[in-house]
Amino acid sequence: MKVQWKLGLVALALAMPAYAQEVTKGGMDETGPYEVVRGWFKPGIDRWDQRVVSVVADTPDRIIIGSNDRSLTLAGYPLLAADGTVMKEKTTVPTDMSPAKIQVNQLMILNGDGKMIENLSQWNELISIPHSLAFDPYDKERHLWVVDRTGQQILKFTNDVKKLVMKVGENGVAGTDHTHFNEPAGMAFMPDGSFYIADGYKNGRVIKFDKNGKYQLEWGTKGSGPGQFNLIHAVSVDANHRVYTADRVNNRIQIFDETGKLLDIWPNVRSATRVVATQDGAVWLAAAGYNRFAKFDTNGKLLYHWGMLGAEPGQIDNPHQWMVDQAGNFYVADSNNDRVQKFVPRKTADQSHVMAQELVLKK
Repeated sequence: MKVQWKLGLVALALAMPAYAQEVTKGGMDETGPYEVVRGWFKPGIDRWDQRVVSVVADTPDRIIIGSNDRSLTLAGYPLLAADGTVMKEKTTVPTDMSPAKIQVNQLMILNGDGKMIENLSQWNELISIPHSLAFDPYDKERHLWVVDRTGQQILKFTNDVKKLVMKVGENGVAGTDHTHFNEPAGMAFMPDGSFYIADGYKNGRVIKFDKNGKYQLEWGTKGSGPGQFNLIHAVSVDANHRVYTADRVNNRIQIFDETGKLLDIWPNVRSATRVVATQDGAVWLAAAGYNRFAKFDTNGKLLYHWGMLGAEPGQIDNPHQWMVDQAGNFYVADSNNDRVQKFVPRKTADQSHVMAQELVLKK
């Protein structure tokens, strides 16, 4: 009888609808394989309303962010208290729209808890929009690089950001020649110290410089045809030295060899803000048109994606730049929400869904 009773329970369980056996119900997987660290960003400035457009992690306890000045504030977006708390009041467009900067906190350093520990205000007059920040992974001294969009310059600082050691471009002067930019947007490095610049908002070209900032080559023109660009927003290099470009307004990724020969186009990528070849052989990008992060193989096959539009913790509005630190923490410059967010991998996450660090090529 006992054997029959146990067999009856097993039969009953198998006959029950699948949903009745589920333990977890509901959910939209908004943050993918990550948990958001709620209340992490603490700007230390009351009524914070600057758009955070760039983020880079030197270490898990030293994160540098870049933000626009208040003349580029978007009305109706979150306004933050000094501790990062979202206020009931919304941001308003400044009444003074003069060229003078209204509230300037261009570069700041945060600790691992998201608290602002240093405001690099000594560079406020030099930098206009720190559109992208980067560390050269082949540089043992870990210089900080700043792509200054409307300042029309690429700046290289010592790691402590106390000294400017190199500048490419002329401050505030736009151009299309070998020594000028027109609103550059991003950069990527090669093992020999050379680097590519996505130039960018007004010019439709990729430019390569040697380690000393000397012009080497360029390709691309403004337009929507193959090999042309309409706001080239970011650039990255994979293990085969293929150069990936985020052709943002054209809603696509274009891929070239090292000299600019077009190799492939991935269409239907809406408003790509960044593209990154990662150490696991994948390619990740952020699509601001969907407010989503997506993983592809190197042939352009979509493997996974996550993300959702909104202003709640973990939701995103215009993921402008992101960075994975040495501990696997994931930082996002959540531009239209006036903040940077920190995500940590879930312990139970599928590791193939967790973003690896940016690829470092063999020298």
